[in-house]
Amino acid sequence: MRLIFVLVVLLRSSFAAVPSSHRRFFTPEGFIKVDPGGPEDIEVTPDNLLSERLSRNTNPVLTGRGLDSRALSIRLVNNFDNSSVKAYITGLDSGGKVFFALHDGKLIYPDARGSRLPVKVTKEVAISLPAKGESLRITLPSFIRSGRIYFSNDDLQFFVVDRDNGNSLVQPSVTNLRDPNANVSWGFVEFTYIGNLLYANISYVDFVGLVLGMTLVAKDGSTQTTAGLEADAVIKICDDLIKQRKLDNHEWTSLCIADTAGKPIRVLSPGNQHDVDPEIFGSYWKTYVDRVWEKYIARDLIIDTQSKAGIVKCRIVDHKLKCDGHERGLPKPDDKDIWGCNSGPFAISENDNLSHTTIVPRLCAGLVRSTLLLDGGFMQPSLGQTSYYTVNPTNHYSRIVHSYEVDGRGYAFSYDDVNPDNKEDASGVVSSDNVHLLTIHAGGPLSDYSLR
Repeated sequence: MRLIFVLVVLLRSSFAAVPSSHRRFFTPEGFIKVDPGGPEDIEVTPDNLLSERLSRNTNPVLTGRGLDSRALSIRLVNNFDNSSVKAYITGLDSGGKVFFALHDGKLIYPDARGSRLPVKVTKEVAISLPAKGESLRITLPSFIRSGRIYFSNDDLQFFVVDRDNGNSLVQPSVTNLRDPNANVSWGFVEFTYIGNLLYANISYVDFVGLVLGMTLVAKDGSTQTTAGLEADAVIKICDDLIKQRKLDNHEWTSLCIADTAGKPIRVLSPGNQHDVDPEIFGSYWKTYVDRVWEKYIARDLIIDTQSKAGIVKCRIVDHKLKCDGHERGLPKPDDKDIWGCNSGPFAISENDNLSHTTIVPRLCAGLVRSTLLLDGGFMQPSLGQTSYYTVNPTNHYSRIVHSYEVDGRGYAFSYDDVNPDNKEDASGVVSSDNVHLLTIHAGGPLSDYSLR
C-alpha cells in the first residue's frame, strides 16, 4: 500500500530509499508510544509529500484567484474542549505551486531555496480557532488541487525540500514514531476545488486521529453532511481493540498510537501498521484465504460487477481465481494485499479491462468483511451490512471504526463503497458545483450552530 522512504541526503544532491527502523516503546495496554524527534528523523512517503506540479505558466494567479470560478467560502468550527486548536490549509494553486492559506485568504508559498535537506516552514501559517462552539469564516482561492485542511491540538511543523522539480511540502506522518509531530493529535479533510466543483472527503482508510466532520450547503439550500466520529472515538476504539486482543490474541492494540504520556492520540489502520511492521499480525488471513480457494474449486463464485461487465462467474483453476471475460487469473492474496486492497492480485493499472477493475473491489471487500464463506456469500456483493465482520478472521479495525461513526459515513477500508444495491453510502464525501458554504467542525459531532 505504501512503501516508506527515509529521507537521506548523499552529497546534498539526492534522495535514497532505505528501510525504516523505529525504537518501540509500549504502554501497559499494548499501545505503541511515540518518541518524537527532530528534522533529522523525518521520513518522506507518498502520503506526506505534496510536490509541485508546475504548469507552463508557473506564475500563480494573484492571491490564488482563478479566472473562471468563484472563491470558496469555508467555516471552521471548534467543538473541542482545547482552546489551542490550530488549522493549517495546504494545496496546489492554479500554477501547480505549493501554498498555505491564511485566515484572511492570503497565500504563503514555502521555499526550500534549493535545499536538499528538509527546511522548516518558519512563517506563521497556523490559523488559531476561536473558543469552543465558535467559528471562523475564511475565503479560499477559486482553484485548489490536492488540498488539505489540517486540525491539531497543538502546533504542527511542516517542512519544505527541493527535489529538482520544485518545492515539495513534507507534511506530518502517521507511521513515523519519530516524526517531529508525533506527539500531536491531528487530522485532516482532503479537498479539491476546480471550476466551481468542490470535492471534500473524510476517510479512515489510513488512520483515525483528531475527530472531524463537515457539512456542505449549496446555493439552492440543499445540504450534505459527513458527521464524523464520536468526540472520544480514539479512546473508545482503543478500548475495543484491547477487548479484541483478549479474544483472539492478535496484536490489535498495536494499532493504537499513544503520546509520550501514554494517552492514545490516533489509531493506525492494519494496512499502515503492516507496512511499518509486516510481522505484527503474522499470517492473519492465510487460513481464511485457503478455505475460500478450496470452496470455489467446486462451485462458482458469482460477482455482480454492477457495471456493463454484468454478472461474472469465477472458479479456482490451477490455484488461481479465473473469471469469465477476465484476461488473467488472480493468485491467492497475502495479508498485505488484503489490508490494502491495492497490491498483488488487487493491483489495478490503466491497461486493465472493466472486468478486472470491477472484480477487484468486490473480491477484496468480501475478504475484508469476511462474507465469502457465509450463506449467500457465493454472490458478491449480496449480503448487507449486518453480515459484515461477523466471523473471524476479519478486519476488526473497520468494524470498530464504523461502530463509532455518527452517521455511518467515512471509509474504513479502500472499497467500503461496495454494497449490494449501491444505496448504503459509506463514503465520507461531500461534493457540489454550486457551493454556498463548507463547514468543518473539529473535536466532535455537529453542535447547534447555523450552517448558512
